[in-house]
Amino acid sequence: MSRLSALAAHPRRTIGALAVVLAAVGITVGSGANFTAHAANPSNTFTSGTLNIGSSASSALFTAPNMKPGDNVSGTVDIANTGSVPGTFTMSTSNAVDTGALLGQLDLKIEDCGLFSGSTAPTCAGTNVVYNAKANGVGTVALGSFAASAKHRYKIDVTLPSSTTNAFQGKTASVEFDWDAAA
Repeated sequence: MSRLSALAAHPRRTIGALAVVLAAVGITVGSGANFTAHAANPSNTFTSGTLNIGSSASSALFTAPNMKPGDNVSGTVDIANTGSVPGTFTMSTSNAVDTGALLGQLDLKIEDCGLFSGSTAPTCAGTNVVYNAKANGVGTVALGSFAASAKHRYKIDVTLPSSTTNAFQGKTASVEFDWDAAA
């Protein structure tokens, strides 16, 4: 009897022997000496920052009734980035009410007096003027980047020039100063 006929004559023994051989091969392959390693960076979290503007004044910086040629009024406002991320700040005007084109006569000067140092306010020395033209032409004034928690003081001067003619007597004007930031 040949080996094949012996295996065919006893199928249960043949299947059992094959199962034992396959198990031995699996154990031999699975128990190879392999190095393994693992690293993880768990609990990654993400939080978005904030960009907020704080203003020391929530109403008019000045009221100037009865201006005559040569008069000047000024006011200061502190603008702060009260958020947690830096932002690029701008100033513009809106909501202008102008009877008789008075805003076109008024000279407007805006000075960035500088950055606060702790609670110490900067001195307005007239050295960093960011706008100096007529009040009706402001557009958008770039103020630069403010770090988180940075606060600047701005001085705003409005002058009715000495050369203003009688045509502007009794005229009124008002304008809103808007402070914006983008991150």
